[in-house]
Amino acid sequence: MEMEKRDEGSWSPYIAGGMSGLVIIVSVLWTGQFFGASTSFVRSAGMLGKFFEPERVSQLEYFVRYLPRFDWQLMFVIGIFVGSLIASVWSGSFKWQGVPDMWAERFGTNPVKRGIVAFIGGIIAIFGARLAGGCPSGHGLSGMIQLAVSGLVALVFFFVGGIIMTRIVYFGGKK
Repeated sequence: MEMEKRDEGSWSPYIAGGMSGLVIIVSVLWTGQFFGASTSFVRSAGMLGKFFEPERVSQLEYFVRYLPRFDWQLMFVIGIFVGSLIASVWSGSFKWQGVPDMWAERFGTNPVKRGIVAFIGGIIAIFGARLAGGCPSGHGLSGMIQLAVSGLVALVFFFVGGIIMTRIVYFGGKK
């Protein structure tokens, strides 16, 4: 497998990584909390649930502990989307695409199939994140800036798991 050349308009991973590190530092200094993303998705589900069945949501033990509310972490997740959109438009790499090229090459161009698999993958990912008590950004990045051995171990296993799954899904074990 050959390494793909980086697009001329894309950002240097070193600059983007350094900027991410600065964002983490500023966020901890400003809020006094380390960041993560998975709690924001669960809180969003709670806000949606409160819209339909407020009394049910108010009785769930999880939502008593993690109030379903619009907070800085949800703004962080929204900022990831908006920042990514701005960066891709700025670099000239933005394009509307229902099915990524690698997926289309391996599994075809059916957007419904891609959507179903992405939805199921999202359910598995959020279940795993909640089971682990946080997502990769919470465990890996926040743990690393605290120099926690558990953060390093979590980050290593997230990357190893991601590499293994990518090899299985996109390359079917082929070299």
